[in-house]
Amino acid sequence: MTYDAVVFDKDGVIVEPTDRAVIREAIEDTFAAFGVPSPPLALVERFLDQGTARDVLEDRYDIDPKAFWNRREHTASRAQVDAVRRGEKTPYDDLSALSALSSRLGLVSNNQRMTVEFVLDHFDIDYFETAYGREPTLTGAARKKPSPHYLERALEDLEADTALYVGDSNVDIEAAHRAGIDSAFIRRPHREDYDLEREPTYELSTLTDLTDLVELAG
Repeated sequence: MTYDAVVFDKDGVIVEPTDRAVIREAIEDTFAAFGVPSPPLALVERFLDQGTARDVLEDRYDIDPKAFWNRREHTASRAQVDAVRRGEKTPYDDLSALSALSSRLGLVSNNQRMTVEFVLDHFDIDYFETAYGREPTLTGAARKKPSPHYLERALEDLEADTALYVGDSNVDIEAAHRAGIDSAFIRRPHREDYDLEREPTYELSTLTDLTDLVELAG
């Protein structure tokens, strides 16, 4: 198959995933900022999985969900920036394989826009013509994958007729399906025992496997 565009997820595909403990602490810090120093673990986990829990915030804690979510997003982004600066989140060694691809390349992440921009700039990753992270708002949260919203925006930017989306999770495969494009699941070490709910078009071990699927440059 010849693809004129290939779009990638970020965390777990381009760079190592963030330790969940980093995001968990950011959520707890957000609750503390709103006068809830010891939120229930189950509620923290709900936010950890990017749920908004608007009803709980309003009914139990009398917290404005919009204000809370904005604070949560900025706090989580700062925590990830700090993790990158400490060397706890780095690009994968096979990232250079992207330089061999002739297709136009993009990136779409469920992470915050400011986190995406920082990571690409910090590591001088310049393969992508367009890159999207979610807006730090409740609307942005509603548009996260498996919604194809940001993926479709990237495909429009790349003027793609045939495209492939490379991800490491079920929401990535589902987002590609909803966008009507092929998908590739990359089984990184952290996904060794991960169960897929929908069969991807391809399964990869490393990004170098893309050279067998996508037309090579020059």
